[in-house]
Amino acid sequence: MSEEKNILAELYDTVLERKTEKEEGSYTCYLFEQGLDKILKKVGEECSETIIAAKNGDNHETIMEISDLLYHLTVMMVEEGIHISDVEAELKKRSEKTGNLKKFHQVDHNT
Repeated sequence: MSEEKNILAELYDTVLERKTEKEEGSYTCYLFEQGLDKILKKVGEECSETIIAAKNGDNHETIMEISDLLYHLTVMMVEEGIHISDVEAELKKRSEKTGNLKKFHQVDHNT
């Protein structure tokens, strides 16, 4: 029995392929050509749009914006050499923690 690949892993592989094999007219290739600053700008825009859609209570629009955000985050990951398995491993590690709310993710707000 073969294990079905999850859709995020498929997306990652497609984005990775676009980075190495340029395809004319590809938005993904365009983002890579523009570089990290453009990719990060798009991540920020999609994050804001996701927040607005959720605040407006429009689930369909929120789903669309989450999908856009996940796509742009995937482009960022590929650009930065972060493999999806690294993120999956971190999520798995976090899922094994219980009753550890304060230690889950600490941010130094003074920096």
